[in-house]
Amino acid sequence: MSIDATLRLLSKASGLTVADIATAIPRAGIGTVNAWLKGDKIPGKDQIDALARAFGVPAGALLSELASTLDPARTKGEHDLLAAYRSLNSRQQGALLIVALSMKPKAARK
Repeated sequence: MSIDATLRLLSKASGLTVADIATAIPRAGIGTVNAWLKGDKIPGKDQIDALARAFGVPAGALLSELASTLDPARTKGEHDLLAAYRSLNSRQQGALLIVALSMKPKAARK
C-alpha cells in the first residue's frame, strides 16, 4: 500500500482530521498534509517519525511500500514499469510478463 493510502487509512481509522495531523507534525501545515494524503508529496524523515507517533504505529509501517518502490538501484524507467505492472489485474500482469520474456535475447532466455 502506498504511503498516501496508508495515511488516509490511518487517518480514517484514528478519527484524526487533516488539521489534527497538521498540528501533530512540526512544520507541516494543512496544505502539506493534504498533499501527503493525495500522494503529491512525500513526508521527510522527521515528519514520518512524527506521523508514526501521531498514529501510534511504527515508522516502518508507513515506509514499507515506499522502500520497495523507491529502490535506488532501479532506474526511473524501472520504477515506472513496476508501478504500471502493479496497477494491472493478475491476468494482465501474466500477459505482460509473457510479452516481456519473449523480448529477451535468445541467449538470455535459458
